[in-house]
Amino acid sequence: MNVIIGNKLKKLRKSKEMSQEQVADYLHLSQSAYARIERGESSSWASYANKICELFKIIPEELVTNDIRQDEETTNDLNETLIINQLSDKVVEQYEARIKELKKTIKDLKRKRKP
Repeated sequence: MNVIIGNKLKKLRKSKEMSQEQVADYLHLSQSAYARIERGESSSWASYANKICELFKIIPEELVTNDIRQDEETTNDLNETLIINQLSDKVVEQYEARIKELKKTIKDLKRKRKP
């Protein structure tokens, strides 16, 4: 749960273009304590839930619920990246094969040109 909240806090913070230090100052925490919350290493976020919601203008339910839509978007992004990488690999393989063919053709032409 702490990792989910931490990731959500990081996204919220970045969407507001805030630094960890700015959020930490607002919550009256050290930057390192806030960084531990974002990394999911601390559950102290619960003590600051109301102030966090106030800062990011969200309701507490939004903070603690796992957004399935975001998980689906992340999965879709990963799938698209995988497909692009696979296609790129295939294109590279095709170009390498074509280069090999052209090198052979050049070699054959050079051999035919020499008496």
